[in-house]
Amino acid sequence: MITPQVIAISGASGCGKTSLIKAVSEKLNCPYLLFDEYTNTHTYPKDMKMWLKAGVDLNQIKTPAFIKALEELTLSCNAPYVFIEEPFGRCRAEISKYIDYVILLDVPLEVCLSRVISRNINTPDIDSLNAISKYLCAYDDYLSAIYANVVEQVRHTCDFTVAGALPLSKVVDLVERWLARQRISQS
Repeated sequence: MITPQVIAISGASGCGKTSLIKAVSEKLNCPYLLFDEYTNTHTYPKDMKMWLKAGVDLNQIKTPAFIKALEELTLSCNAPYVFIEEPFGRCRAEISKYIDYVILLDVPLEVCLSRVISRNINTPDIDSLNAISKYLCAYDDYLSAIYANVVEQVRHTCDFTVAGALPLSKVVDLVERWLARQRISQS
């Protein structure tokens, strides 16, 4: 059995992490884990504004179920890669030891915001207008600054950056070619 390399896809909310992970995992026939499927009320700091003022310490984000799922998947996986949606790259000590490579999707925040709004509009099981209004208030108040801070922290520790709002097929090709080059350089 081979030990798969764990590839973390990182970036702000709305940058395309989930879409990329699903597409590249399907193309390379590899499993994946999505961060949001393992979060709960204890994942993030209670007071996000205070967390921002204190410097956005990403180690305060806790995801024990995500880490347990990753440990189990890497032990049972026979694919060359496991892709994970880890918005914070290697910046969280509790998960950094599991990550082989971090790919940052560095998409302009206004594009990410547009995508989040569209996602909310197209989600039939939520009250879109209230959800969007609440999100925009939080975005103006503190989320945009948090997203910018997180992207900057990840930028300093990532292995590959995809910059700009590119078509998904182009991003998949860039990531696939980059991973192939990493495999060759390790041989």
